[in-house]
Amino acid sequence: MIKSNIRELMESNGYSIRGLAAHTQLSVQTIQRARDKSITECKLSTLNTIAKALRQPISSLFDEEQQA
Repeated sequence: MIKSNIRELMESNGYSIRGLAAHTQLSVQTIQRARDKSITECKLSTLNTIAKALRQPISSLFDEEQQA
């Protein structure tokens, strides 16, 4: 399972959902889906856009959780 770190990164960078959506020109719904605790599907181009806005490498946007 892939765990999203986007919520925490947005908070540490002072971004609201609407603020990040405006900055990236992505929809509010796309930002909301990317912020969910678990990412089930997301385009690399979307992750790249979010990573650039947050000034982070794409790899910092998520962690892989090991399932028991």
